Amino acid sequence: MSEDTVRRGARAAIPILLVTLLSLLAPGCRIVEGGATRDVPPPVTAAPTTTPAKPSGRRPGVVNIKTEQDLNGTRAAGTGIVLDPSGLVLTNNHVIRGATEIVGTDTDDRRTYTAQVVGYDRAGDIAVIRLKGASRLKAAVFDSASGVNVGDPVTAVGNAGGKGGTPRAVTGKVTALEQSVTARDDSNGTTERLTGLIETNAPIKPGDSGGPLLNTAGKVIGINTAASAGLSVDGAEEKKNHRGYAIPTDRALDIARQIQRGEASTTVHIGPTALLGVKVRSNANSPGARVAEVVPGTPADTAGVPVGAAIVTFDGRAVDSPTALTTLMMAHHPGDVVQMQWTTAQGAHVSATVHLGEGPPQ
Repeated sequence: MSEDTVRRGARAAIPILLVTLLSLLAPGCRIVEGGATRDVPPPVTAAPTTTPAKPSGRRPGVVNIKTEQDLNGTRAAGTGIVLDPSGLVLTNNHVIRGATEIVGTDTDDRRTYTAQVVGYDRAGDIAVIRLKGASRLKAAVFDSASGVNVGDPVTAVGNAGGKGGTPRAVTGKVTALEQSVTARDDSNGTTERLTGLIETNAPIKPGDSGGPLLNTAGKVIGINTAASAGLSVDGAEEKKNHRGYAIPTDRALDIARQIQRGEASTTVHIGPTALLGVKVRSNANSPGARVAEVVPGTPADTAGVPVGAAIVTFDGRAVDSPTALTTLMMAHHPGDVVQMQWTTAQGAHVSATVHLGEGPPQ
């Protein structure tokens, strides 16, 4: 497998260098940086054809997504794919992560809807949202990615640059399969490792995250999620050797169906997200998650959690890192009541009952 560090390309953040295709108004695309070693997978030969296939061009079922992130004062944009006429939409988790408000515009009928989160998979970078009040939308047509070969022509469609309006369609070919990348989200600096991706030389840009990668029949075979750093921001020429990455439809739809069934897991969260109201960091060589910031008016603030404290237990479970705290929080929902313990900077041990609020998806 190939492994790189890339920028997410599906959210657009408006001045940007894409990493996860998220446009940060800032556009939404994630980036892949060069310099990493590449374990090249076994070569895959494209099936011969008598007449060269041509890219399909844009197809129905694309949604432009905009989000507001009140906790950090930013806006972002990305893309979604209509799953069914009732308004279920598939997108990347990083497109809606941290969003306190989500709006989706169906690019076929130009109607705009408020969206709510149905569920999301942090590890798989997949989310399902619902456009409230939507009906009779044109759903995208999906195909298995199992038949995709290196050399196949593809079309990537999305809300490039977070500009809205008619989605931008760009073409290219599949350049590799089963790729592994480390995607960096320029909106918050976080990284995550993604595997089993389709690689393409189609010039995917920020804002394209969550949009469809189409085969020559116009069917969705992948969900655009990240791109290399060889991108321009203002529409200038893309640099050579650009690489874009998409999650294969088979995996994305498996996660989407799990979310639709309401089946939570260690990585899949269903429904609204619980809020504690702290920003935490590693506690060096000691147990716990060190509190770097307490958001005013949140449950942590009400409970008296101070900056500098180390949260050591949550709901009766040990907290040994910020990641552990996030994982424990993911098992809860707004309104849950939990016991929490922390140690102060002076070494005092404090316990409190905390009523969790509602926060943005993680």
